[in-house]
Amino acid sequence: MNVKLVGALLAVSLVACPLLYIFVGPALDASQIDTLKILGIIMGCSALYCFVVGELTSNNSQMDKLWSLLPIAYTWVIAVRGGMSARLVVIAVLATFWGLRLTFNFARKGAYKLKFWEGEEDYRWVVLRQKKEFQPHWKWMLFNLFFISIYQNALVLMTTFPALVLMNVDVPFGWMDAVAAALMFGFIVYETVADEQQWAFQTTKWKMIKEGKKLSELPAPYDLGFNTVGLWSVSRHPNYFAEQGTWCALYLFTIAGGIGIINWSIIGALLLIVLFLGSSAFAEEISAGKYPEYKRYCETVSCFFPGKKFVR
Repeated sequence: MNVKLVGALLAVSLVACPLLYIFVGPALDASQIDTLKILGIIMGCSALYCFVVGELTSNNSQMDKLWSLLPIAYTWVIAVRGGMSARLVVIAVLATFWGLRLTFNFARKGAYKLKFWEGEEDYRWVVLRQKKEFQPHWKWMLFNLFFISIYQNALVLMTTFPALVLMNVDVPFGWMDAVAAALMFGFIVYETVADEQQWAFQTTKWKMIKEGKKLSELPAPYDLGFNTVGLWSVSRHPNYFAEQGTWCALYLFTIAGGIGIINWSIIGALLLIVLFLGSSAFAEEISAGKYPEYKRYCETVSCFFPGKKFVR
């Protein structure tokens, strides 16, 4: 992810969302605005925590730890203040399933410690922090403040905007809601399978390496260094595909609730897609530098959507 992309993300966030709200709607009523203020306070406290702790510890995965927890809090706050309608409760329950799954996956990588400011840092922050674009440190500090801490926190909040616009909708829970719920649950299951396959592959690979074997000495498919098993054989980022699908499915609830096919709450899902485009490109840049066959893998296999299977 480069500086230009970060700037573009911030610009889109600052301009697109207000324009969609003004020209497309729907307008928020007083109770929704009060709820948004509560969510904004939570977001602001999270952003401040991520920045301060990230700077003090040089561990910039503070937001990574909260990413899976904040949507749970946001959707339940909205559900409670929305009178616990069937639609909002279903959304909150699905967001909870999503969050618990992601929290578990991150926890088993060593991200959470009793000293909550510690834990395993995402390897991409380590690589990115060392790039010349972020030297000297004050440049990285600004990146940490505006992108890692503020922007990412705002983005997580924006992904739950569909629930916010549905707070006071009186359209009964119907078949379109059931379709949206089934899609959202399906994507959560899909992402779970992808993460389990990745975990099994990497755990086995690193176990053999720690036993003294070189990467080239490992049996197939571990000798490649990267996962080409299961969902990863037909998609380079099946977990990212499912993650984007989850929040797009959440947006479908607004259509089911009669808000309209296009409304401003779509901004979170759209910006998440843009973020994953940058994040996946950066991760692939790192992998291509480590594994000789990774470039051919990228040329053969689709980035997100399942497609042609990788053959050695």
